[in-house]
Amino acid sequence: MATPLTAKAMLKALTEEGVNVIEVGSWRTHNRGTRGTGWGPVNGVMIHHTVTSGTDASVRICRDGYAGLPGPLCHAVADKQGRMHLVGHGRANHAGDGDPDVLAAVIREDETLPAPRVATQDGNSRFYGLEAVNLGDGKDPWPAAQLEAIARWAAAICRAHGWNQYSVLAHAEWQRGKIDPRGPGKNASAMMRDLRARVGALLAAPAGGEKPKPPPKPTPPATGGGAHTVARGETLWSIAQRYGVTVAQLRSANRLSGDVIHPGQRLTIPVTTYTVRRGDTLWGIASKHRTTVAKLKAANKLSSDTIHPGRTLQIPR
Repeated sequence: MATPLTAKAMLKALTEEGVNVIEVGSWRTHNRGTRGTGWGPVNGVMIHHTVTSGTDASVRICRDGYAGLPGPLCHAVADKQGRMHLVGHGRANHAGDGDPDVLAAVIREDETLPAPRVATQDGNSRFYGLEAVNLGDGKDPWPAAQLEAIARWAAAICRAHGWNQYSVLAHAEWQRGKIDPRGPGKNASAMMRDLRARVGALLAAPAGGEKPKPPPKPTPPATGGGAHTVARGETLWSIAQRYGVTVAQLRSANRLSGDVIHPGQRLTIPVTTYTVRRGDTLWGIASKHRTTVAKLKAANKLSSDTIHPGRTLQIPR
């Protein structure tokens, strides 16, 4: 058993292990609080597949949840490009109730887990959860970059807690009737055999051995904050998060029919304007327009919080 990692410690562990991390919104404080049996002590990491396609849609669902099951639905989402989207920290709705005998075997770090028979143990309090973008139909491929990101995410957490690869389990190994993760020609058992082997190899080496090359930094917005040049690895979701707008607003502003964008593509960032009145403050304007002071200052190239009546400010939406 172990005390859950803090968000700061989690980010440090993932970075040192060479995970390409994307921080999504207020992930550090996004959780289900003390519902059920709360969060912790923790005993392992659990792997799922999303049964969805597309990075943006999958990340949104995992962060926000859906009717009847509020988010976060995991702590991290591994996309097919090998990027890890952090969507929550603390209790998440991912594991559900499982078999206490399986939990006991994970705690002992047994090489072989018993088949789940009952569902009487709260798993959301005991396991970190990862969702990998995959349809789970046995046909959707698992790119090498995605599998490596999953292994490094699991290894980072295991290393931080002093666990070995047998602290990593599949959702299918926790609950009867579950099949995830599943791949072409591989059921959950086969997927986990390969994953645990890779996690073991990573743990046998120093943290971050053969780190993947990080993607280039995003191109800063053009003067006025109204444009952005797409960098390799960026998605509409990540760009929307950066500028405080929605994916729908980006699509509308750029007449996009889908989520596909390409490196070098120039996007218009939708903004509105506001004329400063006597008594206004940046904090008050930011609150009124549902943005932040930092984004206001960046959009308007302000070096301080001082503003004067009559000035027109661009408001990132």
